[in-house]
Amino acid sequence: MTKKLANAVAFLILSTVLAAAQMQMPANPPANSKSAGTKILTGVVSDSMCGAKHMAKDKSPAECARMCVKQGMKYALVSGDKVYTLEGHEAELDKLAGTRATVKGSVAGDVVNVASVTPAAKNAVQ
Repeated sequence: MTKKLANAVAFLILSTVLAAAQMQMPANPPANSKSAGTKILTGVVSDSMCGAKHMAKDKSPAECARMCVKQGMKYALVSGDKVYTLEGHEAELDKLAGTRATVKGSVAGDVVNVASVTPAAKNAVQ
């Protein structure tokens, strides 16, 4: 009887561990984890508070974005009707504030972990 009890307890422990592990797995794992979520986006470098419409009307879009970032906001990319918050490469983003840029990075929702940022080509589509 003790062996049956030990087997039952072991089975319950194993089932619990497997259930907990399964809950932590993503519902749809990426087909190729290296490229999953990586995008190339083109838009205007702004800030996370103002987005496409700058609040400081007496400043240029670049000056407003830099001012907002100094006050704790993040740089953002306005691409079409979407605003992406940009993480990383602040020095390059500061130089491109208020201008069109191409950002490459991993995207999670509305946040881009920037891998690289360059001025946008003249014929780049937003």
